[in-house]
Amino acid sequence: MKQENWIVYLSGEIHTDWRQRIAAGVEESNLPVTLLGPVTDHVSSDDCGVNILGAEDDDFWKDHKGAKINAIRTRSMIQKSDMVVVRFGDKYKQWNAAFDAGFAAALGKPVITLHAPDLTHSLKEVDGAALAVAQTPEQVVKLLAYVIDGTL
Repeated sequence: MKQENWIVYLSGEIHTDWRQRIAAGVEESNLPVTLLGPVTDHVSSDDCGVNILGAEDDDFWKDHKGAKINAIRTRSMIQKSDMVVVRFGDKYKQWNAAFDAGFAAALGKPVITLHAPDLTHSLKEVDGAALAVAQTPEQVVKLLAYVIDGTL
């Protein structure tokens, strides 16, 4: 069953080129996919709350404002997505990505996790909510191609 256009939300770590690799693979495979994601500029993501709603003296409240504004974006995009890919890297803890995976799964959205094999044990509960666990962005593109048009 081929859908006209699929919306795929790409959640998770922002320090590698995995999103660009998926985008290139989707384009190369001519898949009918629109990719959505969070603001990946770290400073903008961290400072959006105080830049929009005003300065805070306490870092807790600065982070709180930013997290809430980013959650508006993330939750809205996940809700309108057909599926969610959640990338976990080894350098930083992506607590927000674990939330995104759980939120998407609770909404009944198919979740694909993407991480290195050495993170399998620590992500076993997150992977348990996923319908597929990939190790490379190229595997994600192959998953999308199969799900969308049945091609291997």
